[in-house]
Amino acid sequence: MLHKDSVRSIRNRLFLLLLRAFAIAVAFLILFTLITTGIVLAYPSQSNPLYRLPTIARLETYYLARDSWQGVGMIFSNSLNIEAAQWNSSILLDAQNHIVVQRGIPVPPNISPLYQPLGGETVIPIMANGQLVGKLIVGHNTIPSERRFTFQFLEPVLLASVILAVFATLIGLLLTRRVVSPLAEVIVAAEEIAGGNLQTRVRVQAPDDLRDLSDSFNKMADSMERNDRERREMLADIAHELRTPLTILRGRLEGIIDGVYPPDEKNIGPALEETYVLERLVEDLRLLTLAESRQLAFEKQPLDLNELARHVINVFQAQADEDQVRLSVHGDETAGKVLLDQGRTEQVIGNLVNNALRFVPSGGQVWIEIHAGTGRVSIAVSDNGPGVPDEVLPYIFNRFWRGEKSRSRSSGGAGLGLAIARQLAEAQGGTISASNLPGGGLQVKCDFPVV
Repeated sequence: MLHKDSVRSIRNRLFLLLLRAFAIAVAFLILFTLITTGIVLAYPSQSNPLYRLPTIARLETYYLARDSWQGVGMIFSNSLNIEAAQWNSSILLDAQNHIVVQRGIPVPPNISPLYQPLGGETVIPIMANGQLVGKLIVGHNTIPSERRFTFQFLEPVLLASVILAVFATLIGLLLTRRVVSPLAEVIVAAEEIAGGNLQTRVRVQAPDDLRDLSDSFNKMADSMERNDRERREMLADIAHELRTPLTILRGRLEGIIDGVYPPDEKNIGPALEETYVLERLVEDLRLLTLAESRQLAFEKQPLDLNELARHVINVFQAQADEDQVRLSVHGDETAGKVLLDQGRTEQVIGNLVNNALRFVPSGGQVWIEIHAGTGRVSIAVSDNGPGVPDEVLPYIFNRFWRGEKSRSRSSGGAGLGLAIARQLAEAQGGTISASNLPGGGLQVKCDFPVV
């Protein structure tokens, strides 16, 4: 189980991190809105849409209709209250900068003086048919009605934006709890596994993506725990396999040194045989390790499995005759050649035959069958021994697996033969499987792709 305090601490830290991210995002949104609005308001250009609102539009329309500014004072006198402050504080000039209307009062053309805009005043050009026909001077202390209109419009927009941002943040944070809690559990579980607690698992309850993450994490933890268990079991098995020959060696050598046994061939011979057992065990372990790590070099060439099977039978014929076991090959001569390493493939078949000979009783039979399939060739080694219980079939290719409980075993072995056969077959692109025969006995079959 995960430590609740650790989960709570990480969950709070992640929650505050997300809260900070939401707050920064909202602050940037509001700041961007304000800066953009300020730039637009502060840009007194003919292209500025704020200055193309009703005031300028009415003046341009008036000039287009009369082709002069005569009588334009009526617009100022009929202006709405909301625009009165702007009209009464503005100066209308013609194209030559002569005053037409000053502070809301029309100026007769015959006495109209020239006007030079002062610093801080805003000059808004008035266009008609693409020609400059006048200018509107706005004082620095005057906020145009368009700007007031903009501020009046912007105020509720900003308020609504803030409210929506707050609601979006709250909803987002409520939703993120569904993400934060599972993620915090995964982080704590990872720390637990890093600390050596391989039994740690996380609850698989979250949105789809995080559910997949939790499920994948649990599968990873299962794999790590299984590998750790297999490693411990392998070390225990290796220690067990080494103990027996070492004990015999030690006993013989101590007996010879103490004078209990004479140093002759009769007493040294068994000790020498145990060194052979140790050498074979070490070599098998080395080969298995190289095969599992895919570090074995293979010299592949086209092979005829029928010919290779007959060669293996000849190698084991003397042992089979001694045990009174009949060996035979049933080959499909139409089977194509396979691209394999001859030595490694012979070792695969040899391990399967040797394994079968160990468990077949006297008078039994071991036979090899070769069959051609669609793009593949299979070679099966079968026997009529006691077979293997179905529940342990998936484990017979594990390191140091032995079948004493299911098979009558007459000779020793380290239990590495089938494990090596599987690794050598799979490393060459083949597959290996085992099944019990209907009439009794075990069949181990390898499939290889045809050249």
